[in-house]
Amino acid sequence: MNTTKHKAPKLIALLGGTFDPIHLGHILPGQETATWLGASQLQLIPAHIPPHKAGTHASAKQRAEMVALVCDNSDVFSLDSRELKRHKRSYTVDTLREITAEQPSADLYFIMGMDSLLTFTQWQDWQEILNLCNLVVNIRPGYPHQTLEALLAPALKSRLVDNLSQLQQQQNGQIILHESSSVDISSTQIRAKIKAGLPYRHYLPESVFQYIEQHQLYR
Repeated sequence: MNTTKHKAPKLIALLGGTFDPIHLGHILPGQETATWLGASQLQLIPAHIPPHKAGTHASAKQRAEMVALVCDNSDVFSLDSRELKRHKRSYTVDTLREITAEQPSADLYFIMGMDSLLTFTQWQDWQEILNLCNLVVNIRPGYPHQTLEALLAPALKSRLVDNLSQLQQQQNGQIILHESSSVDISSTQIRAKIKAGLPYRHYLPESVFQYIEQHQLYR
């Protein structure tokens, strides 16, 4: 009889986004960052209606299905579809509250890009977000940290830590910059290429490319 119990992960990395569509610019840096953090799990969280956007191009169901295709081929990625079920604007703070309630002993690491950090103090309840997780900010390799730090609000700059050992000393409230390999493409550019009939297959996992072709998305 197998009595092995599946323990909840101690460290969970989270990556939110519209994923319209999900592409290698999300997947490769995300996977690299999760490995760097030592996270056994990277939860991909598609937003239903992002606060900063008027809407999406593919439906919530289609975007979730494309993310699920990526997760099917990975031991690290998992789909968290809770925001798609809310039928209201997606706020990161609500998601973090829920995950913390479900797994109170887990350390949450919320991954974002440099542009998101620069506007972070405009996010809903941003102070509470920092009470619920640590932030991991992916920046381009070689980008001067001092340049970014000079642009940050003092309340964020004071939370920066230099290395993983410092980050791991506290469960929340800290920000670390991570130089991850960048893929120079965005969902907006991919949608434009599809609409213009230009090649775009090499920016996507094959399963996502086939899904877009099958459903004739972004035409």
